[in-house]
Amino acid sequence: MSGDVAELRGVPIVTEPVEAHLGARELVDYRDYKSRLLNWLYYVGKDPAHATGYAQSTVRGVSYKTDAFYRWVWDERDGYTTTIHAEDADGYMKHLVYSDEEYSTAHKATTQKCLKRLLKWRTHELGETHEWNPDYTFSSEQHQPRDFLTIDERKQIREAALEYGSIPAYESLSPTERDEWRAYLAQRFEKPKSEVRPDDWKRANGWKIPSLVWTSLDTGLRPIEVERATIRWVDVENGVLRIPESESSKNRDNWIVGITERTATALDRWVDEREHYDRYEGTDALWLTRQGNPYNSNSLRYVLHRLCDIADIPYENRRMSWYSIRHSVGTYMTREEDLAAAKAQLRHKSVQTTMKYDQAPVEDRRDALDRMG
Repeated sequence: MSGDVAELRGVPIVTEPVEAHLGARELVDYRDYKSRLLNWLYYVGKDPAHATGYAQSTVRGVSYKTDAFYRWVWDERDGYTTTIHAEDADGYMKHLVYSDEEYSTAHKATTQKCLKRLLKWRTHELGETHEWNPDYTFSSEQHQPRDFLTIDERKQIREAALEYGSIPAYESLSPTERDEWRAYLAQRFEKPKSEVRPDDWKRANGWKIPSLVWTSLDTGLRPIEVERATIRWVDVENGVLRIPESESSKNRDNWIVGITERTATALDRWVDEREHYDRYEGTDALWLTRQGNPYNSNSLRYVLHRLCDIADIPYENRRMSWYSIRHSVGTYMTREEDLAAAKAQLRHKSVQTTMKYDQAPVEDRRDALDRMG
């Protein structure tokens, strides 16, 4: 990772609403201010005494919420400033509480944490004294796992990955059917219909999605890890992923994570297949979207929702995201093995983080009720 947070993928130093709000010289000053804040958070902000920083996803959240906070401050003061006090933080939280936009409790709780990190940075780096005892407290429920996939749902998702985006075999179609599918593939691959070839059928039934989904079902990949994954991670012969320290989510340890033989086969097929796609020229990224971009939380959530549609798994009233796969790994690895196994598989630095998965899944509790009579 570079020492300049501007080069961290997915972490904007200044968001578009701020760029539109400030003058040219104000923007230069604020960009420098934010760059120092985000660098500090990423490299040392979590525990300055031991130079332990926050995860990239956390730094990204602070960047967005800091900009929203400062835009409110500038409106309140009718002018630009970077100087803030605990009273400003209280005022902004009161604004969120009474806003007509009805911000969620999770949003307010996360915003409050971000403001605490901002004030912490000003204390450590600017020599100010900030003792903030917020007027409001919120429970974001972030210490509890999101909805996770059940054992049956994991199997359904694994099978749905084989069906995702697939089309009938070229040889099995009549000329009329081939023409209809050729029009579909032309739109899907953004090429003229006349240029669609039989190889495009194989491409549509490729191994990218199965390898991505099955690897995540085995290892609980975080979205940022999917984004950073490279072909160097794949060790099919030994049935593991080898995630180097420089590319791990928390950037603290090398990790060797087990995968099933089935997943190893899918990865082996995909690594061979990806070499035939132009979008992978000049990059060792393991998975890219159709547009040639790294996957992120939103694009992965879209994939999971489509998989749920295929598998007929309802998700409308569930907090279903890519982390739902990760949480299922933690929950069932803890049940089948123990906390130590789950800690290693999920790449947690502390067993305290893993302990949130030490709970009986709902189907176990339902079985217990049946046995209790």
